[in-house]
Amino acid sequence: MTAPHTRIRPRTRTRIRPRTRPRPRTAAALRALALAVCLATAAALTTGCRNETTPAWEYPRLAATLDSLSTALAQGCATPDPDHCAARLDHLEALARRAFTEVLDHRLLDQACLEADSAVRRARTLRLAATEQAQTQTQTQTQVQGQGRVRQDPRHPALEQARRAVAAEQAAYRRLLAALEKVRTTPPPGAPTQPV
Repeated sequence: MTAPHTRIRPRTRTRIRPRTRPRPRTAAALRALALAVCLATAAALTTGCRNETTPAWEYPRLAATLDSLSTALAQGCATPDPDHCAARLDHLEALARRAFTEVLDHRLLDQACLEADSAVRRARTLRLAATEQAQTQTQTQTQVQGQGRVRQDPRHPALEQARRAVAAEQAAYRRLLAALEKVRTTPPPGAPTQPV
């Protein structure tokens, strides 16, 4: 039995508003969670695919050095003047030495690399001798014609020989680059050539 003094309250319906937007804290938390999931997925994919895209034996540092050498070689000399090309060829020499050292570090050297390096050294020696002869010829011509500015004949044999020596050295660098690139991309014995 119920006591007469207690009243039963009828249930009133409270109006509940539907939420159309999540609360700001909840939205930020959801975005952070989604970002974390995306980053974890991307990291897993790149870690899993790293060995499929580039085999370990392709030596990425050597590849970067050879790319620098290739770019410097492609830019070439802006003018056919051997004096102007000396600095650019010296830069090529520094890059070639660095690439050759990396090849030695990885024990990748073969006969073609040695022959190409020898050809570069011979071409460099010939270019330095031809440039020296052209400079000597220019100084002699200056002394003969007086202190005024001497106009150099572009068809002068010494200048022509220096230009040919510069072109020969650039060609030797191209052959060295091709030999080093071939050694870099050749898989070692027993290495898988196809991605797993």
